[in-house]
Amino acid sequence: MWVLLVCLMVLHTAPCEAAPVSCTDDTGTVITLEAPARRIIALYGAFNEILVEMGQSGRIVARTDADEAIPALAGLPAIGTHMRPNPELVAGLAPDLILQMEGRREAATSVDALRALGIPVAVFRVASFGDLFSVLHRMGTLTGAEQDAAALEARWTARLDTVAGAIARQPHDTGTADGKDHTQHPPRVVFEVRYPNLLAAGADSIVNDIITRAGGVNAVQQPGRVVRLNEEELLRMAPDAYVYQYGPMNPTPVAPDQRPHFTALDAIRDGRVLKVDEHAFSRPGPRSVEAVEQLARFLHPAAFDTNTTTARN
Repeated sequence: MWVLLVCLMVLHTAPCEAAPVSCTDDTGTVITLEAPARRIIALYGAFNEILVEMGQSGRIVARTDADEAIPALAGLPAIGTHMRPNPELVAGLAPDLILQMEGRREAATSVDALRALGIPVAVFRVASFGDLFSVLHRMGTLTGAEQDAAALEARWTARLDTVAGAIARQPHDTGTADGKDHTQHPPRVVFEVRYPNLLAAGADSIVNDIITRAGGVNAVQQPGRVVRLNEEELLRMAPDAYVYQYGPMNPTPVAPDQRPHFTALDAIRDGRVLKVDEHAFSRPGPRSVEAVEQLARFLHPAAFDTNTTTARN
């Protein structure tokens, strides 16, 4: 009897072996780990932000040079840039998973080098909120934190639904700076990525989805994440609103109303111009929801006079 009890106690208290986890990244590569990742390096800052929002910051063992401003990462060792991480520094930290955003050729080259060292690297592509939710779920799978990922998606979705509901219920939106009614026809928006040599957010960017969910229409419907525009094309588009970002891609933008050729735009004359943080709008992650809230309040101020979309996690 005592032997049976002891055996039962051992079985009850013995730690369970972690099961393997697996997912397919956006390059078609199957990522299989013997156990959920415990030592993670995300080469793309927003993936670090997602891990933090999921409550998994303790798994992050390093950061890139660009991510020092993320409070949870400030004390971690830096391993180089997003495009060119130092393979020796990375390997020395013994990560069991690396996360990277699909991008330019340099990023693909670094992925190949890291995989050659035997380190699993998951590469993701994010051009919409659907993509973002998919990445969130796969990160949950790879970390064994599926419930945390699902809870975070629910919080994000609730905030987006609040914005959509406010826009749907809005009164006639004549309280805007131009005094026009933008309720029946969603305002057409140009989002400036960089100026001069004007680049705008195209139809295949997260910004396109942010504009749509904020109750607008991207005036730039050409395919691609960014689209080069000349000033004649911009004038022909005649956007109702002009949004321009500041950040690494557009470090010192001149205000649009100070650009001689832009003053012919109705958006400039009507004062429908918004300056935004590049990290919130152009880097898909937790702040993308914040970007929708900010842009919706700008495009449809009357919808938010008695509604709030700033509930946080």
